[in-house]
Amino acid sequence: MKPFAVLLSAILSVQWCCAQSSDSGIAAQAAQIAATQEPLYKQLHAQPELSNQEEKTAKLLADDLERTGFAVTRKVGGHGVVGVLKNGGGPTLLLRTDMDALPVTEQTGAPYASKISATDEKGNTVGVMHACGHDMHMTVFLGTARLLAQSKGKWRGTLVMIAQPAEEKVQGAKAMLADGLFTRFPRPDYCVALHCAPELPAGAVGVTEGFALANVDSVDVTIRGVSGHGAWPHKTKDPIVLAAQTVLALQTIVSRETDPTQPAVVTVGSIHGGTKHNIISDEVKLQLTLRSYSDEVRNHTLEAVKRITRGLAQAAGLPEDRYPIVTIANESSPATYNNPELAQRLLRAFDNAFGKERTVRTKPIMGAEDFGLFGRTEHKIPICMFWLGTVEPAKFKEHQSAGKSLPALHSSQYLPVIRPTLETGITAMAAVAFDLLAPR
Repeated sequence: MKPFAVLLSAILSVQWCCAQSSDSGIAAQAAQIAATQEPLYKQLHAQPELSNQEEKTAKLLADDLERTGFAVTRKVGGHGVVGVLKNGGGPTLLLRTDMDALPVTEQTGAPYASKISATDEKGNTVGVMHACGHDMHMTVFLGTARLLAQSKGKWRGTLVMIAQPAEEKVQGAKAMLADGLFTRFPRPDYCVALHCAPELPAGAVGVTEGFALANVDSVDVTIRGVSGHGAWPHKTKDPIVLAAQTVLALQTIVSRETDPTQPAVVTVGSIHGGTKHNIISDEVKLQLTLRSYSDEVRNHTLEAVKRITRGLAQAAGLPEDRYPIVTIANESSPATYNNPELAQRLLRAFDNAFGKERTVRTKPIMGAEDFGLFGRTEHKIPICMFWLGTVEPAKFKEHQSAGKSLPALHSSQYLPVIRPTLETGITAMAAVAFDLLAPR
């Protein structure tokens, strides 16, 4: 995911120390906990695990939650972990972290950089890195659990803290829900999560009201043809030419079929076909990512991909048994919609905790997350994901002044600054919990 580039100029003055918070009590607790959590962050960063392989990571989180006093259930929806802490009558709040890393070879040069390699689901050996900040998410998550367990006098209700697998494949939320997350455990009144932001300085937090992240659909398209010799193209049906026509035609879905006021993206991220200069191949494989916000645009885009690929094959004179094969991959998820009322409560909590100068009202992005599924069950639970700044403020200011881009999420160079990010994340999560679970 690539977060927003819309920032407030006041954030340029953000300093490392979270003790500037309006609520100095929470900040002081968070600072103490963050100091003890830094080695844990480095351990998680150095020992990442791919999606659906998070066995050691899940054990670490489950053991830590148990030591903190939570009743813990393991292996929920795969390697998912659920911790429950009851503290009298009151609402139920779900706090979520994700656990999985990416098939990226780290190039940050950090002394705690990942040197891990693993075998992916296709049998390939790949480097593994927490290039999306999930290591920071988990460390903040455990720090928040500790702070809230130490502060039971400040809140009433039930905490449900979940560690979710396979977010990068947008599979983990679905799997945990299917395994009874909202039936086997206390059903939440609110669901809250955070995500690292590589374009916000450490010490800042951001909240988007309404649509925050997009629908995502991963689509595989196999363009089929009739192979033959490159010197006799008239005796073939060339799938490479047809694939080229398809790539261009797909661009019209957004430019000519979608309401210009409705965001949509159609990207062909991969194209593979052919084996030799003088051979016209049998097929070409395309991999697409489709992004949108509304269900209507999402459904239309999917149908348009099928229609266009079939129509071009028909125009090329291919027999019906050689028409393209269009498959929706198991890496699809609906948009994340931040409940506006809940988003407003987070904004007020952050204004109180940090001051308005460190709280950013952010715009929606076309990145995707499966956290949105928690708000789409029959219960229609209010959800909200907020952004956590991760860039050392002086470095952030330098890049902004020079107009240079910072390493993005999923980059081999992405590396959050540790202490101020941890302090801000724990303070923010705790402030939200104290607000939503305030004794009545």
